[in-house]
Amino acid sequence: MNATMRRVVIGATAVSMAVTLAACGKAGDKKSDSGSGSGSGSGSKTIGLLLPDSVTARYEKFDKPLFEAKVKELCSDCNVEYANAAGDAAKQAQQVSSMITKGVKVIAISAQDSAAIKSSIQTAVNKGIKVVAYDRLAQGPVSAYVSFDNVKVGELQGQALLDALGSKANKQSKVVMINGDDADPNAAQFKQGAHKALDGKVDIAYEQSGLWKDTVAAQKMSAAITQLGAKNIAGVYSANDGMAGGIATTLKGAGISGIPLTGQDAELAAIQRIVAGTQSATVYKAYKPEADTAAELAVDLLQGKDIKSLTTTTLTSGSGDKVPSTLLTPVSVTKANIKDTVVKDGLWSIKDICTAEFAKACKAAGLE
Repeated sequence: MNATMRRVVIGATAVSMAVTLAACGKAGDKKSDSGSGSGSGSGSKTIGLLLPDSVTARYEKFDKPLFEAKVKELCSDCNVEYANAAGDAAKQAQQVSSMITKGVKVIAISAQDSAAIKSSIQTAVNKGIKVVAYDRLAQGPVSAYVSFDNVKVGELQGQALLDALGSKANKQSKVVMINGDDADPNAAQFKQGAHKALDGKVDIAYEQSGLWKDTVAAQKMSAAITQLGAKNIAGVYSANDGMAGGIATTLKGAGISGIPLTGQDAELAAIQRIVAGTQSATVYKAYKPEADTAAELAVDLLQGKDIKSLTTTTLTSGSGDKVPSTLLTPVSVTKANIKDTVVKDGLWSIKDICTAEFAKACKAAGLE
């Protein structure tokens, strides 16, 4: 692929390019998926892929196979050595050590904890390994970073909440805000963007971290209801769809309905909640261009090529390192544009969404 075509791929919007699922958060895991390789795991053409958890559906279902397929397309004799941290920062550090031992030349990593992984990344770089930060900007001397504009994600979420509130969006309206895990730098950016949209327009009366876990988010929502009163909550900001699921269950249990609830990742359950009216919006991030770009960066670094044509900006990580970066474009999804986003791109079909339970709501929403 020449430099011009690369820029076209990187610059395309998420809607036009992608097939994805996501959860940008990290969560505790129900299974321990330590890792496997699509190749021998040794030799001069091995790329490591380290992902943070396995309960977030996107990683195993989309990121891993998309990344592996693109690497094979670009370098037929390259191998991908894969491991999943299962929500454990110490485990991910051990996985980096294992990758070093196996002789990988490039590591693409979505950090389970961006600060905790810094020393492991430094050790890898000291061994001559190049590191690509994937989706989350890990600290340390990484060579490149690819993700979405995460502040924009938060702005889209906040604006979707305001839009759903309509005339009720005023400084007296009490909003509950459930953010992601502080160990994930993306969470801070989502929060920043959401505050940019919401501050001064509504009363953020309760704000806590849900740690990217539906159970924790549900507990925090219950605490907010106790503190504020069920009748006094105008809407809920949830940083991702996984937590929104737990929040929606708590709201239903408390007899609260008809209030806006945000999300992120365009998970199937979230799209169904949007159709049913128990969630107002999500953010769709097309992970195929993200995985493709990460794979292209990894292969180019492996082959000693210049990566300038693949990066569009420079970001500063939490460790102060200047990192060549590419940020893709997120899209807000509401009931009104489900057909034009996730259905059009083939992420979810009408059949996927409109199961028997949601058939009536789908018909009312024009999803037939």
